[in-house]
Amino acid sequence: MARSPGRPTPEAERPLRADARRNREQLLVAAHEAFTEYGADASLDDIARRAGVGIGTLYRHFPDRDALLVATLEERLVALRDKGRALLETPDAVDAVVAWMKVLIKHLTTYQGMVGTIRAGLHGVSTACEQVKEAGAALLSRAQTAGEIRSDIDHDDLEALAVAVAFTGQQPASEPARARRMLTVIIDGLRVRAPGTK
Repeated sequence: MARSPGRPTPEAERPLRADARRNREQLLVAAHEAFTEYGADASLDDIARRAGVGIGTLYRHFPDRDALLVATLEERLVALRDKGRALLETPDAVDAVVAWMKVLIKHLTTYQGMVGTIRAGLHGVSTACEQVKEAGAALLSRAQTAGEIRSDIDHDDLEALAVAVAFTGQQPASEPARARRMLTVIIDGLRVRAPGTK
């Protein structure tokens, strides 16, 4: 059956899809460069210029800064999820939670200032974000079931504590040792104490 002259053919549509894919890839490369250079609050206009597209094109692919950050961090989020799943095999449940907190904090400091812009990239913006959260929640639940970690906290609490440590570590005047001390205090506070112990 013949197509009407005004209707685009699949062949005509393919280059548009390829162009859109190429624009998205260029935006992600430009975003990573800008976030690395200027931090998570880098100018979105600058990112669009680096990618050679208009700001409208950026917003068509990424509706806000969080979405762009999460997309830029997607590979790291997948690696973070895989690390969380692997930690479930760690014999000591508390050691696994401590290791999880450390990798979560490291993720939060991928770009300077990221911790103040997006909360660990776990806003449900992508499937990887949700899978990261599920992996961490499983680690916490295992330690709580074992009676090693207090039962009145959830993974959102762990995220908030990781944010606090990451934020402290990224302050210009902060000593690196301060963030490590904070994490030690936090882990001590999360542990269940036997009756009569201090």
